[in-house]
Amino acid sequence: MPRYKLTLEYDGTPFVGWQRQDGQMSVQGRLAQAIKDFSGEDAMPGGAGRTDAGVHAIGQVAHVDLERDWAPAKIRDAINAQLRPEPISVLDCEQVPDGFDARFSAKARHYLYRVVDRRSPLALERGRAWGVFKPLNAKAMHDAAQGLIGHHDFTTFRSTECQAASPEKTLDRLEVSRHGEIVRIEASARSFLHNQVRSMVGSLKLVGEGRWTSGDLKKALETKDRAACGPVAPPQGLYLVKVDY
Repeated sequence: MPRYKLTLEYDGTPFVGWQRQDGQMSVQGRLAQAIKDFSGEDAMPGGAGRTDAGVHAIGQVAHVDLERDWAPAKIRDAINAQLRPEPISVLDCEQVPDGFDARFSAKARHYLYRVVDRRSPLALERGRAWGVFKPLNAKAMHDAAQGLIGHHDFTTFRSTECQAASPEKTLDRLEVSRHGEIVRIEASARSFLHNQVRSMVGSLKLVGEGRWTSGDLKKALETKDRAACGPVAPPQGLYLVKVDY
């Protein structure tokens, strides 16, 4: 039975997230339906990351097993035809070895969070960035973020609903940079805890506003207490950018 790797982009706004949920529209469920509509097969795709409701993807990866040996380009085009008008697009499809798993074979995941710090509300960026109304000090945010790099217990930045066996993760990269009125926060790690990126971004915003220092952020991490986290950033600014294998 051939296994195929799909690279996807999607606007997470109308979905309850990646993971299939009965009676609600998820990216995984909609993709499975599109696969069935063109192939006649009940095949549930497995994803590299379980993005939450409202979170977007530029480079989500999934794998799916099909009984028939299809040409990858045919699969890509056929799924895209069935997905219309939902905002999901299969960017690439390739046949991979049976041992490939979109989730467990991943060596790194890269996320981007976009903040727009201007006085006026968002129009074109609505639903695609976090609009804040105070100017942020991106350099202070970046400097403070470096204290989170490395292997730590990230309980402070972990959702109370997180199902990971351990709160310990290794954060490889956390960079903050300004591009005009957009502040970009880029995070890389082999894997993340549930809500970890949004939790870190929410706390970094406090640093950018001058309400927290880099020492406050480090103390919040070391406290290992969810109550020490700043307000969690909303989902619409978060993007799964790339998965490395």
